[in-house]
Amino acid sequence: MAARKRDWSWRSRATRGLIYQAVAVAVIAAAVWFLAHNTLENMRVRGIQSGFGFFSQPAGFDIGESVFNFDSADPYWKAFLVGLSNTLRAAVVGIVLTTILGTLIGIGRLSRNFLLRGLCTGYVELFRNIPVLLQLLMWYFVLNEWLPPVSDALNPLPGIFLSKSGMSFPVPEWERGHLVTAVGLALGIACAWGYRHWARAAFEKTGIARPMIWPAFAIVIAGTLLGWLAGGAPTALELPVRNDLNVSGGGAVTPEFLAVTLGLTIYTASFVAEIVRSGIQAVPWGQTEAAGALGLSRGKALKLVLLPQALRVIIPPLTNQYLNLTKNSSLAVAVGYPDLVSISNTTLNQTGRAVECIAVIMAVYLTLSLVTAALMNWYNARSAIRER
Repeated sequence: MAARKRDWSWRSRATRGLIYQAVAVAVIAAAVWFLAHNTLENMRVRGIQSGFGFFSQPAGFDIGESVFNFDSADPYWKAFLVGLSNTLRAAVVGIVLTTILGTLIGIGRLSRNFLLRGLCTGYVELFRNIPVLLQLLMWYFVLNEWLPPVSDALNPLPGIFLSKSGMSFPVPEWERGHLVTAVGLALGIACAWGYRHWARAAFEKTGIARPMIWPAFAIVIAGTLLGWLAGGAPTALELPVRNDLNVSGGGAVTPEFLAVTLGLTIYTASFVAEIVRSGIQAVPWGQTEAAGALGLSRGKALKLVLLPQALRVIIPPLTNQYLNLTKNSSLAVAVGYPDLVSISNTTLNQTGRAVECIAVIMAVYLTLSLVTAALMNWYNARSAIRER
C-alpha cells in the first residue's frame, strides 16, 4: 500500500496548525528578544554594568552553613553553589519527612479510634491554616528561646546535643571501607529492584502473590552488610564533645536549618495528609468490602488493595505539594538560613547585578520544578493501573 502523501495546502488542518504554532513561537521569541534588548539598552544608558563576568570575582563574604568548605576569597559562582546545595538539602529532607508524616496523618484521619482521628484532624486544621512564613518564624523563635545555651546543651541520646547553636550528632570517620559499603548498598538496591520485578512478573503469570517489601528491604540490608564486612567493617565514629564554650566534633546543623525543615515539613504535611485521605476514600467502597470478604485485615487491605489504587489519585496533587515545598524553601531567608535566595541577595547588594542574580534564582527554581515534575510524572506512569 502506497504511503499517503502529506497535504501541505492551506486547506489542510494539520498544515494550518503547524503554521499557527510557528507564528506563535516566532512572536514569543521576538517579544523575549525585545524585552532583553530594551533592558540591556536602558542599563547601558544609565551606566549600570551587566553580564555574568562577576561570577569569577572573589565573593568577599563568609557563609555560616555549607555542605563543603567555603572561604570569602572563593569566587561568586562557588557561593551560589553553596546556596544551591543548602536549598537542595532543605528541600530533599523536607520532601522525605513530609511524605512520611503526611501519609501517617492522612491514614490516621480514617482511623476508627476517635482520639487518634481527632488529633490528626486537629493537626491538619491547625497547621494548614497558618501561613508558612509565620510557622518558619515560630519554629526559629522556639528553638532560640527554649533551647539552652551551648554550655548547658541537652543530651537526649548518647552523642546528640541540642542547644541554641543547633544539633550536633555523631558522623562516621571516613575510611576506604565506607566506599565498599556504598557499593554494597548500590548492589543491594539493584538486586531488590530485580526481585520486585521478578515477583511482579511471577504474580501476573501464576496469580500467586509473593511478599515484596520485606524481602526487598532484607536484600538491601544484606548487600550493605556484605559491603561493610568486605570493606573491613569500619566502625569509627567522630563523636561531638561538649565543653564550657561549645560543642566540637561530629556533625552539626544550625537552628536555622532545623527551623526551615520543621516549618516546611509540618506545613506541607497537613496538605499531604488531606491528599492521602481523599485518595483512599476515592477508592470504591466495594474494594474494601471485597478485601474484607477475602479475610484481609484493615492493615493488609490498606496496603494491598486501597493504597495501590489510591496512588493514581494521590500522585498528581502530591507533585504540586512537592513543588510548593521546594519553592517555599526560598522563604528560609527570613530566618537567616543561607539558601540560594540569601546568597543572591548578598551578591546583589555587593555587585549591583540585580537582573543577573534574579535570573539565576528563576533558572534554578524553574529547573528544580521541572525535574521534580518529570520524576513524579514518571512514577505516576509506572503506578497507573493497566487494564488487561
